[in-house]
Amino acid sequence: MSTTLTSPFEFALDAALEADQPAEVRGASRSDVRLLVSDKATGAIAHRHFEDLPSLVRPGDLLVVNNSTTLPAAVPTRQGLGVHFSSTRPDGSWLVELRDRGKPYLGEAPGGIVDLPGGVALRLERWFGKRLWVTRPPVESVPEYLARHGRPIRYSYLDRAWPLSAYQTAFATVPGSAEMPSAARPFTPEIVTRLVSAGVGIAPITLHTGVASLESDEDPYPEWFEVGEYTARAVNAARAAGARVIAVGTTAVRALESAVVDGRVVAASGHTDRIVSRANPVAVVDGLLTGFHEPRSTHLSMLEAIGDTDLLRESYTAAIGARYLWHEFGDVHLIA
Repeated sequence: MSTTLTSPFEFALDAALEADQPAEVRGASRSDVRLLVSDKATGAIAHRHFEDLPSLVRPGDLLVVNNSTTLPAAVPTRQGLGVHFSSTRPDGSWLVELRDRGKPYLGEAPGGIVDLPGGVALRLERWFGKRLWVTRPPVESVPEYLARHGRPIRYSYLDRAWPLSAYQTAFATVPGSAEMPSAARPFTPEIVTRLVSAGVGIAPITLHTGVASLESDEDPYPEWFEVGEYTARAVNAARAAGARVIAVGTTAVRALESAVVDGRVVAASGHTDRIVSRANPVAVVDGLLTGFHEPRSTHLSMLEAIGDTDLLRESYTAAIGARYLWHEFGDVHLIA
């Protein structure tokens, strides 16, 4: 299958570019991935290695990372379907997705109920968008229930099931994500040490990321986030000093930009429906370290709010030509 690129939003992705194994299985360690560097100032594109990151950022720059931990959010049902627990809602309900043989199940559940392990009858109250359901799980704690009965969400491009530990980043401390905030996956303690030793700051946010949609083009739905006082001060100080604020992952962009008041970041938490795009541009994020996104993904629209469209087009053309790998176990892209 050939791969072509027609715009940042329209390209066919060769299945051979879908990473089917973690980097430490393909290579030497988690950090053994390639890094495409897109220079916003010059328009230059460079092929590097992730372990080069400490030499590509500047003293005083601030990396903002997502500390959300990945849940084992996939649960089988007696009806033969799978349930992916996605995210909480402000009223305490949950969004879930039904899956059938690896694809979203868009039909009605018989009786509006699916039977989960442990004798749990999950009532599907109503549709949310075109593929998610609103439900109120009859369990005391969804994360505790998933810890007993769930497994990591896995898509068809993976060659086998991988343990939950493969889906946690070095910064994961706050449980809540349906899928891994994967831009931070290549970080190792050694690279963090080198960054800090080089004068680069690291500050956390929390955003519990919901299920991805590889089959349809959907706007992001509300997700829970928190930006603490320490991170708010660190971002504002970096900007005041003329340093760059580089978000590690689109989730970090969404959280930070949801906490902006009058051009400054403030401590904030709750469910955000902020959608970053050229029409709703960034206010405090200068750069982004991210994976490579699927054709027509709304994440690509977010990238356009940070980098020039022509540069993004050239970057994706270069990534495809050099056979970079996509998805959560794939290579990464620095736009700064």
